[in-house]
Amino acid sequence: MLAGTAGGKTVTDIIVKQMPAFKKAYKKLLANKKSAVNNAIRAIIKNPKIGEEKKGDLAGVFVCKFKIYRQEILLAYEWNPKERLLLVLGVHENFYRDLKK
Repeated sequence: MLAGTAGGKTVTDIIVKQMPAFKKAYKKLLANKKSAVNNAIRAIIKNPKIGEEKKGDLAGVFVCKFKIYRQEILLAYEWNPKERLLLVLGVHENFYRDLKK
């Protein structure tokens, strides 16, 4: 899927999994927006600490923020050294409420 290196490991050594909520949001995007999301995913694979770690109910969840045409998009994920789990993708409105579900 994605090629490159991350901390001595090749990116292909890292497993990327998608939750249904992420898949549903990603599927609705236009091709040019998918490209921006793919770039964010590559960045997360290379450096999973790029996102902000949440506290409280969402402990262990990281949120990476990026822009597509001046609109801020949030991507929630969890990670361990061998895996990245993409949870939710969307705009800020109701994002954290949906993430808690």
